[in-house]
Amino acid sequence: MLVVIIPDREKASSQAAKIVADQIRRKPDSVLGLPTGNTPLGMYSELIRMHREEGVDLSRVTTFNLDEYFGLKREHPQSFFRYTHENFLDHVNIKPENAHIPDGASKDFSKTCADYEAAIKNTGGIDLQILGIGRTGHIGFNEPTSSLASRTRLKTLSDETINDNSKISGDIPTVAITIGIGTILEARNILLLAFGEAKAEAVAKAIEGPISSSCSASALQMHPHVTFILDESAAAKLSHRGYYDRVVEQTLKLSPERLGHSND
Repeated sequence: MLVVIIPDREKASSQAAKIVADQIRRKPDSVLGLPTGNTPLGMYSELIRMHREEGVDLSRVTTFNLDEYFGLKREHPQSFFRYTHENFLDHVNIKPENAHIPDGASKDFSKTCADYEAAIKNTGGIDLQILGIGRTGHIGFNEPTSSLASRTRLKTLSDETINDNSKISGDIPTVAITIGIGTILEARNILLLAFGEAKAEAVAKAIEGPISSSCSASALQMHPHVTFILDESAAAKLSHRGYYDRVVEQTLKLSPERLGHSND
């Protein structure tokens, strides 16, 4: 686990974009797992800039969204389908057929979830899964008590998640389709972004707390290639800050590609 603490959100988002871009440069046909919400917006904006101004080519990239609200059609203004297109996909050269987002309006959700899992496997698996983290410590919509072996399925949202997401987009459904924790852990590399003091407790539990279904992000401790990108506020409750900084310094010397600096 690599914990990278950067002074402010803008610089942290830029660093996250460099890591994603470096993944694409190393493997042009990378499979990316995409999050939604406020947290990744700066990263998406920077990736769009890098595509337009620096020639980062996403034409062979495949993407899988983490989740989608259940019951919403794709054209609904609150759907993650709309969010992902408006904030990222419509501005880069990912082929439409390679951009996968769960169908929230499906009448057969069991088949939809099973087909989504199969699609991920058929691409060879996710190379880089990008995550945010909720106040409950959830990744994707894997709320507390989610099985650490879970797969894509329907999940009932917690009151905290409903309240937080409603502040962004108004009234939202209380159930969503989400990739499971077991699916997330099969990604070859994982990048988690967290900004702001409201995420500090969840971040501390995820990185330093016990592995528990009460904080689904704590399952990331079992993964061999996880990078946390945090701003100072999100890192405020970590107990081993000095050590994390030393590890990053050593990583830059030995494996700079892990921080998206391989082309610097």
